[in-house]
Amino acid sequence: MISLYEFLAKGGIIMIPLGVLSLLTVAIALNQAMFWTVLLLRGKRYSRKILAEARHDLSSARQLANACPRRPIVRFLLAALNLSDPSPESVRLALEDAGMQEFLRMSQGNRFLETVIASAPLLGLLGTVTGLINTFFALNLQSDSATQAANAAAGIGEALITTAAGMVLALIALGFFQLFVGLQAAQVAYFSNVGNQLELIYRQHRDHSWTNETDLPLSSGVYETAVSS
Repeated sequence: MISLYEFLAKGGIIMIPLGVLSLLTVAIALNQAMFWTVLLLRGKRYSRKILAEARHDLSSARQLANACPRRPIVRFLLAALNLSDPSPESVRLALEDAGMQEFLRMSQGNRFLETVIASAPLLGLLGTVTGLINTFFALNLQSDSATQAANAAAGIGEALITTAAGMVLALIALGFFQLFVGLQAAQVAYFSNVGNQLELIYRQHRDHSWTNETDLPLSSGVYETAVSS
């Protein structure tokens, strides 16, 4: 029974770039899978803790975030938490800028996958052409009919193998691409929600004159009573 290596080797020289693209696609997919696994498993837990702390004390929330700055969602929140007495508009701009940087990091491997999706079928088509060319020369340049038939079969086999390999690789890359794009879209919505919550917290601190020493704002009535007494 023919081995997988021998079967792929019948695809000719076009199988070399297809093989390289396959290895790179697997490497990119594994790297992105590890990235998303870490982000999804722990990202929400960190964001909930930081937002809960920020509702009471922005300084404590900043210290908590600085303890784990490697997390994308934490870097996103730190962009606003590290500002000194910002306005709500400054908070929004800082979050938008940080969000764009994080989304670019999330999509680093997607461009390569897009390249594979576009180039793999074309390489397969090129293999089809080279296989048919080999078949043509085999039928016209060989005198022995048995040799002609063997060479023609080899050329047709090369054409079919490269076509199938290119399509399979493109489909695999497309599957990974759609998965990572879907995860990124979910994170865009989640980052937007977390950013809105942090901006609202800043507005509440600013509107009610919250300080880092008190958890709740002092109402005017209580303040007047305290002064008069």
